[in-house]
Amino acid sequence: MAQQTKTYHHILAAFMLLTRLPLWRVVRVTDTAFRRATDYWSLVGWLTAGTMVVIYWLSMLIGLPTIVAIILALLSRLILTGAFHEDGLGDFFDGFGAGGSRERILRIMKDSHTGSYGILAFVIYYALAIHSLAALPPNLTIIILGVGDPFCKLVASQLINTTPYARQVEESKIETVYKRMSIPTIIFSFAAGAFPLFLFLPMYYWPAILIPVLIFVALRQLMMRKIGGYTGDCCGATFLLCELGLWLGVLMMSRGQ
Repeated sequence: MAQQTKTYHHILAAFMLLTRLPLWRVVRVTDTAFRRATDYWSLVGWLTAGTMVVIYWLSMLIGLPTIVAIILALLSRLILTGAFHEDGLGDFFDGFGAGGSRERILRIMKDSHTGSYGILAFVIYYALAIHSLAALPPNLTIIILGVGDPFCKLVASQLINTTPYARQVEESKIETVYKRMSIPTIIFSFAAGAFPLFLFLPMYYWPAILIPVLIFVALRQLMMRKIGGYTGDCCGATFLLCELGLWLGVLMMSRGQ
């Protein structure tokens, strides 16, 4: 019973930290539970992906243009998460774009202001995201919105399992350093992240799964070389870039049919 309660609190902590759901108003969890939030990051992806799918489907149902439906779907996730991952994307590009020493990169990434590299990253990221999704058939867009989010959160969460934290604990933005997953939570994370993909994505598109994995490997090597580990911003940026890579991969394969 105690273990079940602890797991329940860890799941709640994941939804509290990674979304804007006001769960803190009805339940309390310990501060240490937030260190296990990424154990259930791919499960949170079910909610964020489901929200995008519903908003996209409703927008198309009432006759809105495809590109507007996609923008509204992506906006719904931004609102639900409070742009948590996008903040990481901007900080990641500001820090690594400016370059320099490890200390300088980490200092820039911690700065709350968005620089030119971060702004360019947002513009290019959303231009690619919106136009690649708009180029897909609507039924495939629904599928890829639904399966890409949890799968790429699964991929990005492996930074915590395979990479040391680059800062001192007290230097963390959220004053929390995620703990590596246990074997049971790794199994759960993989199941939550991969099950929707293998259930709904047509087998023809399965090779596109390799693109997020390759992006993860490349980004991890860059992080290790430049700052000797990961930060929370690195996790958010890795997730979004892996997801974009999956979308582009499916788009390229759809053109070959």
